[in-house]
Amino acid sequence: MEGVLVQKMIASGVEVLVGVTQDPSFGPLIMFGLGGIMVELMKDVQVRIQPLTDVDARDMVRSIKGYPSLEGWRGAPRADVASAEELLLRVAEMAEELLEVREMDLNPVKLPSPGGRAVAVDCRMLVRAVHAG
Repeated sequence: MEGVLVQKMIASGVEVLVGVTQDPSFGPLIMFGLGGIMVELMKDVQVRIQPLTDVDARDMVRSIKGYPSLEGWRGAPRADVASAEELLLRVAEMAEELLEVREMDLNPVKLPSPGGRAVAVDCRMLVRAVHAG
């Protein structure tokens, strides 16, 4: 055995997905939707091209069909939507700066109740060398 990974257990929070892919024609594409298995089941995602503004991030979060689940659907706790918007902006900035990151999926990201911080529970990333030319 080469090592051990120990991390905090994240049990609560609404699961969302934040992703990025480098499109050859448009550059970085930023994605947001419900996370976990819901993204596969519902295919409820929003995609925007870079540059992403705070208005774009706000619109992305509120444009998914599953948005009511972030607002406390049927008495469930509300999610910290502002932390999702902040994460979208940070991922967009990273995609612009680090062209080596060809694809990245943060899924799920747990959104806590308001005042908390989004936590990426899992990340899949494809990195390739960028050739100057």
